[in-house]
Amino acid sequence: MLGFLPAPVRGVIMALLLIVNTLFWAVPVYVMIFVKLLTPRGPVRDGVSRITAALAQHWAMVNVWFVDTLLPMRWDLRIDAETSPQGQYLVCANHQTWNDILVLIKTFGRKAPFFKFFIKQELIWVPVLGLAWWGLDYPFMKRYSKEALEKNPGLRGKDLETTRAACEKYRNQPAMILNFLEGTRFTAAKHARTGSPYMHLLKPKSGGFAFTLSALGEKLNSLLDVTIVYPQGAMGFWDFLAGRVRHVVVEVRQLTIPHELYVGDYENDPEFRTRFQSWIGELWAAKDRRIGELLAESRASAR
Repeated sequence: MLGFLPAPVRGVIMALLLIVNTLFWAVPVYVMIFVKLLTPRGPVRDGVSRITAALAQHWAMVNVWFVDTLLPMRWDLRIDAETSPQGQYLVCANHQTWNDILVLIKTFGRKAPFFKFFIKQELIWVPVLGLAWWGLDYPFMKRYSKEALEKNPGLRGKDLETTRAACEKYRNQPAMILNFLEGTRFTAAKHARTGSPYMHLLKPKSGGFAFTLSALGEKLNSLLDVTIVYPQGAMGFWDFLAGRVRHVVVEVRQLTIPHELYVGDYENDPEFRTRFQSWIGELWAAKDRRIGELLAESRASAR
């Protein structure tokens, strides 16, 4: 609908719509967060958490509706998975841009629980959204410098404690836990600096993934392996709002996690840690090959 307008004008209109939508839904979300704080832990509080997540999902779906209705976007969604709004899923995906979050929300819609994902502690100060993320039980992860870890080795276990505490809250409610295994957005500079053995991906970090599996156990319905490809190349969020991102390919595979990966001790058992990292490495190598295939396929169809 906005395709006839210059890209900067589209971007401004979309940004204003998203801001208004966020402020509108923030009111009921904040009310439910306040109710949640007054409710003791147990089934009632779990019910309040479900209502809060449902409100956040409505907010997200309105944002998706704006994108679908107003931007010249072509979605190529290939979903080989069965999901339920009442299920529990672990999602691993490659990460290139902030747009990935909105792309994932579009991909699963209301067919799955609202996403929970690990975010940097600094983002709690983001206006409006920071408090909402906290109230939705998103785990805030603090990254420590190498120097800080050397001075205080006890800090190394803080991320694990945060992961365990967050997963404990998800045990009795629907959850779709998103894990960007690379730990950061892919860039050519990071790829070169880290010496990644993959062409389209950074090295995966399997520790948080392993602790999530251990904490939730086999109550998880399945692993959803998501591959996101931008045939024109990954762009920033402003370019997305301005309608410069014209084509997105998303492929979803539903995988069964081997039983032995739930029961090992990643932190203290070197053999189990090696097996787990090997399994993640195979998953990541397959994803890297698939990204190359999807990019080649998109280029061929564009000729």
